[in-house]
Amino acid sequence: MKKVLFIALIVSLTFGGYLAYTTIDSKTPVVVAAKSQTYSATVYVAGHGGHFAKADVTIDPNNADAPITVNGLDKIDIGDTKTHKTHDARIDSNDSTVMFWSTYQLDPNGKQHVGKSDLKTGKVIKDVAMDPDKRSTGGEKKMPMYCASGQSKDNYMPVFMGSEGYVDVFDKKTLEHKHRVFISDLGYKAGTYQFVHGVNSNKLDKFLLSITMKGEDGKMNGKIDFVLVDLKELDKGKFKEIKRVTHTGEPGKTINFRKYFSKDDKHIFQSVGDRFWLLDANTLAKVDEKMSTAGENHDAMPTPDGKFALLTIRNGKTEACDAEGKPIMKDGKQVNITDGQIQLYDVEAKKIVGKTASTCFACHKAMGLGDKTAILCGLDAVYKK
Repeated sequence: MKKVLFIALIVSLTFGGYLAYTTIDSKTPVVVAAKSQTYSATVYVAGHGGHFAKADVTIDPNNADAPITVNGLDKIDIGDTKTHKTHDARIDSNDSTVMFWSTYQLDPNGKQHVGKSDLKTGKVIKDVAMDPDKRSTGGEKKMPMYCASGQSKDNYMPVFMGSEGYVDVFDKKTLEHKHRVFISDLGYKAGTYQFVHGVNSNKLDKFLLSITMKGEDGKMNGKIDFVLVDLKELDKGKFKEIKRVTHTGEPGKTINFRKYFSKDDKHIFQSVGDRFWLLDANTLAKVDEKMSTAGENHDAMPTPDGKFALLTIRNGKTEACDAEGKPIMKDGKQVNITDGQIQLYDVEAKKIVGKTASTCFACHKAMGLGDKTAILCGLDAVYKK
């Protein structure tokens, strides 16, 4: 009994001391929430210039106005604007110095490309040029082709964005083409959808496909199907469906693009053009939705701890200027171009934080290309410990 009373007394004194210490009066400052950690990363952003922007960034969520600082810009060349327009950045899960990529448009010789680059040297390790599939010509302009991608331990899996959509399976070491799996195997008929994207889970057990649907008028109707399949079966060239759901946005504006699973595979970070969706990775239910006010959202990659995400943004309202920073004018008005930018999303607060940071314009301006549009899409990143 004495022991119980002694413990009760200690708890009472401790709790009383806590109240005495934390009680706020007119002279006591309000307790400030603990600061979020900062992150440092090298971010690789895909573009139509035949290269990836290589941005050395610092992410400071405590800076509510400008949480992303671009400390330096460089690029990784894979070809040129005529041969290697790309949307796809996929760093090897086995080796963070190797990045796989695929092309969005046929080259002048009518070939589509997949390849891999050494991130230490910036050199292309291998580039495979292929004839387009007769079932998926991509229309008169021969696009869109590859955009998103995923991977397993041994294989790289670019996703053909157009119709008919499919997932290719390439051996990571040799880039030998092993399988081509059409989404018609899941019941999607050519002409009933517009765009196809996909990505793997981090446990390498699942692969998520997303498909923008068309209405009876042949136009995108704002509905996006999400289909979760078994990754081990996809490795073998087969679809084994686990779950399927549909989410709805605005016709013609809500368009599925690239996505990522959080490292713990609890959430899916999904870019959808005019907005961003946070999904539950098990149920595929919508957890959050944020409209994109800075431009069109094309990718969404979480930080390693899953607390924040980088969103790639195409901002079409960037004011063009020359290498000296002077405005470029036309008909008495400053010319606007599209710039590739990144923006921060806070998972816990469920909000987009601060301004965007450019990953393209500074380099373009320095090269005298301040009047040229920069079309970005996918990204991948190596975070520094």
